[in-house]
Amino acid sequence: MAAPPSKTIKDLSGKWVMNKSQSSPIEPALVIQGIGWVTRKVVGLATLTLDVKQYSGPPSPPAEPSAPEVTHIEIEQTGTGGMKGTTEKRCLDNAFREHSDWLFGTVRGQTKWIATADIADKFLAEGWLEGADEAGGPNGETHVLSHVESLDNGWTATQTWGFQLVDGVRKYVRHVVVAKGTQRAELTLVYDYLE
Repeated sequence: MAAPPSKTIKDLSGKWVMNKSQSSPIEPALVIQGIGWVTRKVVGLATLTLDVKQYSGPPSPPAEPSAPEVTHIEIEQTGTGGMKGTTEKRCLDNAFREHSDWLFGTVRGQTKWIATADIADKFLAEGWLEGADEAGGPNGETHVLSHVESLDNGWTATQTWGFQLVDGVRKYVRHVVVAKGTQRAELTLVYDYLE
């Protein structure tokens, strides 16, 4: 289902479901991340739903509580068949924060607003809708950039979030690059809007 015009990178709040037929297979990235075969198969079969809450508030620790308000994006992921999901808590101030979950172990990540012109990786920068209707950041940025480093397994995952036309329909999309040493997997994850 198409993303309504009211849904932009400035307001992702709502429910989104991964469109598996329009998304890349995720197994190559999970292999690089050291996820075991059985877990990879279960994750690969599941369809993920994202329940997104986006709001402004004081930055999360380790930032000082008196720092200016920033955008927060909190995402509860659930999989079909009762598969346990993960929780993403993004604070868009570009500060590193540690997190641990059952799937990826201990990681540290940072998230910020970014303009397409400032995205260094060609894959992460390609195909996005641009313009005033897509702008959401404090300086007119049209994307979110997330960078995560595994403290347990040595991989990195860098994502850009935004909107693209997929088969002529406007959709929420994430471009993801997972890398470790010389290994690299590029994923395009496409989400349909539910509510």
